[in-house]
Parts: sequence; C-alpha cells; structure tokens
Amino acid sequence: MSDGSDGRLNLEGKLIVDVRGLTKVYNGRVKAVDNISFGVKEGEIFGFLGPNGAGKSTTIKMLTTLLRPTSGTALVVGHDIIHQPNEVRRSVGVVHQEYTADEDLTGYENIILIADLYGIPREVSKKRAAELLRLVDLESAADRKVSTYSGGMRRRLELACGLINNPRLLFLDEPTLGLDVQTRAAVWGYIRKLKEELDMTIFMTTHYLEEADSLCDRIAIIDKGKIVRVGSPEELKASIGGDVIEVEVDGSTGDDLTSVIAGVGNVSEVKRSGAAGYRIKAKMGEEVAPLIIEVLRSRGYRVKRISLTKPSLDEVYLEYTGRSLREEEADRDQLFAQRATLRRARG
Repeated sequence: MSDGSDGRLNLEGKLIVDVRGLTKVYNGRVKAVDNISFGVKEGEIFGFLGPNGAGKSTTIKMLTTLLRPTSGTALVVGHDIIHQPNEVRRSVGVVHQEYTADEDLTGYENIILIADLYGIPREVSKKRAAELLRLVDLESAADRKVSTYSGGMRRRLELACGLINNPRLLFLDEPTLGLDVQTRAAVWGYIRKLKEELDMTIFMTTHYLEEADSLCDRIAIIDKGKIVRVGSPEELKASIGGDVIEVEVDGSTGDDLTSVIAGVGNVSEVKRSGAAGYRIKAKMGEEVAPLIIEVLRSRGYRVKRISLTKPSLDEVYLEYTGRSLREEEADRDQLFAQRATLRRARG
C-alpha cells in the first residue's frame, strides 16, 4: 500500500472502511453493537439506516476512535482503529448529530478553532476556511455569531468544520435531524456536492427513509445492534419479492383464507395479520389485486379494505425487522425539537 501524491494512502479499488466483527458491550451486559462486519467502498455514500438505539452512533464512535470496541476491529482509510487511532483521526472528518459550534463565535472563528485543534497552520487554515464557507454558501454570514444562525445554517457550518482537515472520509451522524423538510432537502444538496466536487466518501447514519433512498449508493439496515441487510436501495426493495397488498375481509366467519389467496397467480407469500387481515407479496400487484377481490367474492367473502404498496425502504425495514420505521421518524424529530427548546431556555 503506497502513499499517494497528497501524502494520504492510496486505496483505489479497495475498501476505505473494512469492519470485522465489531462489538460493543456496555456494563458487561448491554450489547449496543453485535458482531457486525461490512465494507465501505471509496467514493460512495454509505448509509446506516435504523431507529434510535439500533447501534448507529455507537458504530461511528468506534470507527472514529471515540469508543474502544469490546471485540473485533476495523480498518479506516487503511488504519487500524485500535492500534493507529491518531492516524484514523487525521484521515477522517466527523459531523455529530448534536450541534457542536460555539454560539458566541462567528462561523469563520469556529472553523479556525477546529483547524487550530488539528494543528493546521494559520496560513493554511484561513484560506481553507474561506473556501469551505463558500462551499456551503455561508460566505455572507462568516462574520456573524452562530447564535444568529438558523438550524440549516448551523448544519452547513458543522459540515464545513468537519472538512477543515481535508479528510478522505466524512462521517455524518444524523446530518438532518430536527430540520424541516425544505431545509433537509437543501442539506442533501450539499452532501451530494461534497461527493461530486470533492470526490469524497461519506458514511452517514440516518433514520429518515427518503434520505437514505435519495442519497445513498448502498445502505446497511441495522437493528438491535445487528446488521440485517446490506445493498443498494434498488437491491433492498427488490429483495422483498414484489409489491405488497394488504387485504381486510369481513371477519365474522373467522375463516383462514391464507391458502385461498395464495392460490392466486403471481402471489408469492401470504401472511395473516390479525383476525381478518392479510399481507400479500405479489409480482405485478396492479393486476393481482383485482384477482384477489374476485376470488374472495366468488367464495362469499366481503372485502372491506384493500391497498397496494410498491416496494419502499419502509417495507424493506418492516420485512426484516418486523416493524415500521415511519413512527420512529416522527418520534425522533419531536425529541430533538424538545431538546433544542431546552437548550435555548437554559441559554
């Protein structure tokens, strides 16, 4: 493995993150991350999708050397996270889900402060800070105190701070948590800009389904500390075996109609849901749904409700974990908003 012309390791064609059996146990009994292994390719946006408490942030903390694994290890930009922590820290940038910028300093001063902590000479950091402020469209607000920034501006400043050391790999932990839909979409644009203009590899955690679907080249679904599936958004959606049809019939008879529905053409799977509901996987769902209604009516059963859903990441998550991630999205946003309100009140 040779040094590149810029003094950083040349990992072209290799994994920039190579995780091997990584485990983190708290207090000897709480397994936050459970023997996970995966790789991140150079140049991709790799997403960790899962609910609060799934192990996303703990994984990032281990990969950025803020937490020591209980077992297992990982290579990050060619460096071992246990034996070469300083080399890892110099090679990566990190944007945490909590705002870390000093509100009493200006945007420009915050970036310079981070550069000083990295030991970057001022003649280099001043030029770099100006470039980064232009990159995230904060040039006009560079000399304003961060306390005057909106949530979206603060998040863009955090991105700029995470880039001051010119990292090969950028970790984003819930980069749009607590932002409104419009501001979230704007931040997505900046993340794409980082990849396209700086040729940067990005490892991001999120619980937003649309965010993972829109931004990520590949996604790892993590639940209860375990990775349950890895693939591109298209591969993950295809893996559940077709469209999802949900049917509710008049349940007065109590009959199990699983075998009746399973006999309809292009139906690949039928699961009973409650006393009179059925969750059905089928190819060409638009054609299959009327056939299901027809076969049930021909046998004297009344269909009370039927719905057709094209494969989505929420359907994928439901398939592999047994629950929806949609409710988690709303709960996390509400919690983050409450915490932000408390911080402002204390200030």
